[in-house]
Amino acid sequence: MIEAEAPLICSRKGCRAAAVWELRWNNPKLHDPQRRKTWLACDEHRQTLADFLSARGFLRETLPMT
Repeated sequence: MIEAEAPLICSRKGCRAAAVWELRWNNPKLHDPQRRKTWLACDEHRQTLADFLSARGFLRETLPMT
């Protein structure tokens, strides 16, 4: 039996919605400039998560999931 992959879900605490955005970020105090970490976001939480990362100077780019 082949198991289906689990759907990717939003990184917002408590959200179980499907992710449609990738928020790519890094903490320049901890990570090399080229390194990117990724949070996933649904449409509803994309801006909230982006605002959180931007306020700290961490957000590098927001991309639609492919």
